[in-house]
Amino acid sequence: MSLLGNIIWLIFGGLFIAIEYFISSFVMFITIIGIPFGLQTMKLGILALWPFGKRVEPIRGGSGCIYTIMNVIWILTGGLLICFSHLIFGVVLFITIIGIPFGRQHFKLARLALTPFGYEIR
Repeated sequence: MSLLGNIIWLIFGGLFIAIEYFISSFVMFITIIGIPFGLQTMKLGILALWPFGKRVEPIRGGSGCIYTIMNVIWILTGGLLICFSHLIFGVVLFITIIGIPFGRQHFKLARLALTPFGYEIR
């Protein structure tokens, strides 16, 4: 069932979201300071490309202080806007019964888009 959901997701906008994440990731890779943020947008792009059947889990035994600092910088430099866009798409998709699974995926992406450091995708 997740294969069918991923194919429908790609056709109805998931591919465009993933391309946006990949373009912004490559732009961030230009500077040395932007590389950690580029890696996180690459993670978001991979999840946006094929979200059904994947889980977002906290990294075990990770360095919490560094992740917190990086998440604060992320939120201040655009993570909040990305999160709000996913929340808006999720709410709009929840209006119809058919859109509920896709809205849930946007909510999963919104959670990761707000604080991507310290999480891994499985």
